[in-house]
Amino acid sequence: MTPWRIRDFHDDDLDAAIRLWDDPAAGSRTPVFGVSELITAVRGGAPAVVAVSGEELVGSVVATISGARATVMRITLAPGWRQRGIGSAMLTELERRLVAAGTHRIACVLEDDSDVGALALEHSGYTVRHGLSLFEKLEPVGLADVGILGQLGGRMIRASTWNQLGGMVREKEIIERRVILPLASSQLASRIGLVPPQAVILFGPPGTGKTTFAKGVASRLGWPFVELFPSRLAATSPGGLASALREAFALIAELEKVVVFIDEVEEIAGRRQARNDSTAQGVTNEMLKLIPPFREQDSRLLICATNSVRDLDTAFLRHGRFDYLIPIGPPDDAARQAIWTGYLAGLPHSEIDLQAVVDKCRLFTPADIEFAARRTAQLVFERVLFEHGEELTTTADVLQGIEQTRRTLTEEMTAQFEQDIQDYARL
Repeated sequence: MTPWRIRDFHDDDLDAAIRLWDDPAAGSRTPVFGVSELITAVRGGAPAVVAVSGEELVGSVVATISGARATVMRITLAPGWRQRGIGSAMLTELERRLVAAGTHRIACVLEDDSDVGALALEHSGYTVRHGLSLFEKLEPVGLADVGILGQLGGRMIRASTWNQLGGMVREKEIIERRVILPLASSQLASRIGLVPPQAVILFGPPGTGKTTFAKGVASRLGWPFVELFPSRLAATSPGGLASALREAFALIAELEKVVVFIDEVEEIAGRRQARNDSTAQGVTNEMLKLIPPFREQDSRLLICATNSVRDLDTAFLRHGRFDYLIPIGPPDDAARQAIWTGYLAGLPHSEIDLQAVVDKCRLFTPADIEFAARRTAQLVFERVLFEHGEELTTTADVLQGIEQTRRTLTEEMTAQFEQDIQDYARL
């Protein structure tokens, strides 16, 4: 595959950019903005990036800025260079420049016959306003937040992340109703006296998708996502983990909106009576102190995840600190079928006995199924490459892939999880 790269628009790119702009195959037959507007924009210093392969200009994106709003004028891509992620890559680079310039709402108007920019916009998290074909993206990261997010390693999550949680219908519905909707419709919640949640715990066996759920919440809300890693914080702070947590939460308090995620939270909030280490007890005490002030700020959500909810300090779990304790368990039959359907869509296959596949992978987590699907594809790949065999995946291939996958969970682990639901779940 011919290599390509993204760079800033240079003055001597104008002629090539105009040729692309005039080429219907590179954009559309009836562009919203004309060549004269392109020339005026780039000569006036409008944000613009291009994609190049060697010396050839193969794509361009140009925007205009008006106050806090930016408009992407057009996305052009030379014929033969589509379906390589170039459009999305150009948009990503352009957005960085727009955010740095103080914009937080980015829109792009496409004509109905356009098929070049629409896919790139959708892949980059924009939503379409039907009728006008207006692609619009509300960027919640203001200029003042960019540096803080950089220090914390925060980022925006792709809008499609929530949809990647295939089949987990019950868990998605609970989180949607209890967590996402009250925060997304905060004015309605306020009018009827509902206080939106500001801290929740996701608990369940390893590999069940707790991290993906947390990212999915951030993507649905359109808020920046910040993941705190206790071990990394402890390693980078001279004052130790307790001090590092204080510093991190002080930075977080400066953000306008944020979803904060801490995985394996038992590392910093384990039962104090079971810990003889005074330093560890101090970390738990510090975390307990940080949650109340975090809860005093609007547009904040703390999501903690644990494989072992029974090991968390009882003070950490009480009402007033966490609004909900939500179990995230292994997928049931319907969920496993939905997950497999998604993976099989990417594998050329003959008729598959889905029921046999679902039965074979009982107790598999979503992560286990992902590995089994990859293993299945590898088996078919090797058959074609070394044996010149059939390219279509069969039921036998999938069952063999499952057989060669070591499942994460045991009967004992799932029994303990069911008991944890009885003892700790708060929905």
